[in-house]
Amino acid sequence: MQDPNNIGMEYNSNREDLTIPEYGRNVQKLINHAKTIEDRGMRQAFVEKVIDLMQQMHPQSRSIEDYRERLWKHVFRIADYELDVDWPYGEQPTREESEKRPDAIPYPVVEAKYRHYGHNVQELIKKAREIPAGPKRDGFAATIAAYMKLAYKTWNKEHYVSDETIKGDLKRLSGGEITIGEDENIENLTKGGGNNNRRRSGSNKRSSGGRSRGGRSSNRRKR
Repeated sequence: MQDPNNIGMEYNSNREDLTIPEYGRNVQKLINHAKTIEDRGMRQAFVEKVIDLMQQMHPQSRSIEDYRERLWKHVFRIADYELDVDWPYGEQPTREESEKRPDAIPYPVVEAKYRHYGHNVQELIKKAREIPAGPKRDGFAATIAAYMKLAYKTWNKEHYVSDETIKGDLKRLSGGEITIGEDENIENLTKGGGNNNRRRSGSNKRSSGGRSRGGRSSNRRKR
């Protein structure tokens, strides 16, 4: 059987891995060929043509800011940072820079028992504990309790949650510093009596309207 390598055929198992597969093997071969060009001017012109080809392969990305600079970085990465050409964007990228990784962001520590309330509730309770005792703190506590009740219902829609459960959890989460009276209704605390004010204003309008109609009718009788 004739050796396939002698007739110009290649098996994938014999090929080198693609550094950035989205550009394909031919682009990688062109960049590797650029490293073998001895004349620096010709090498520079050849790489710029390869950049143009890469840009034509993804025309929908032309509107992305600094897209051509990103292509240059990809060329250097595919060339394993062994390409001797002029870098047109200031400081030339290096292998060390590409291997840098951002610092890991730690996950917020939340008590597993109260995970369904979310981390934001923990932060709100911390702020409430910093507020001196008084109406402002009580109003903040009522808002937190209403949010906790909403979060609980969202977490478990099929399970009924009572005000006593929310008040107890709020007290435990705050270390006993934030409490709501046993007789207080959480939903009524957040309304702030706005409905009563609207009812009173509506009754005033009706009473004033009645007087005006009465006044006009009496005037007609006088005439």
